[in-house]
Amino acid sequence: MKKLLPVAVILSLIACNNNSSEEKETKNEMTTSSQNMLTEDEQKDGWQLLFDGKSSKGWHHYGGGIVGYAWVITDSSLYFDGSLKKDTLGQDIVTDDEFENFHFKLEWKIDTNGNSGIMFYVHEDTAKYTRPYHTGPEMQVLDNNGHPDAKIPKHRAGDLYDLISCSKETVKPALQWNQVEIKSVNGKLDFWLNGENVVSTQLWDDNWKKMVANSKFKQWPDFGTFKKGKICLQDHGNKVWFRNIKIKKL
Repeated sequence: MKKLLPVAVILSLIACNNNSSEEKETKNEMTTSSQNMLTEDEQKDGWQLLFDGKSSKGWHHYGGGIVGYAWVITDSSLYFDGSLKKDTLGQDIVTDDEFENFHFKLEWKIDTNGNSGIMFYVHEDTAKYTRPYHTGPEMQVLDNNGHPDAKIPKHRAGDLYDLISCSKETVKPALQWNQVEIKSVNGKLDFWLNGENVVSTQLWDDNWKKMVANSKFKQWPDFGTFKKGKICLQDHGNKVWFRNIKIKKL
């Protein structure tokens, strides 16, 4: 015969479980609320938020107009859901402001088999350039374990897309957050992915021009020539999340 637990013990166990659930919920709320904020030190150091976690303020559709309907604010993230697109038009978004020398940070996660990108020095003139990648270099955002682009050198996550491969691979699997830093000072360009410096090069010199001439970007003569421009988050048709987007002008 099974022994029955006293009522007091049962009530105690239920209370413990409830407290545990409440603690988890509180922890999740704290984690969510702590996103998309600047610390006091960052504020003093001149950092500015490019995403407040609540709206698409500071961003617009490449070429003008409001941010497209496939971009959704969810869980304190700027989330692109390609399944919401009702047409084939791109919904790349760019910052309202332009940046010259800068230190840029964000976090991203990509859906299984997904592809996206972070572009910079984008020149917004749709009469001449129909897409952001006609002018702005890109840090690749990719599920290396599932997307076919991962089989192509210089097309993997963290690469300077189609130009330079990562010196080491530090990307996390799909649906996990990755920390990114892009720093450009007088043409000295560095990428960090999850705390590791994975790309380092010099923009606009003879070697840069040679790399571009040997890449897919050679068909756009102004690609990689602008020394001031906008940050772009790419619509590649796949689900992707961005948060903690911030920049410091140098």
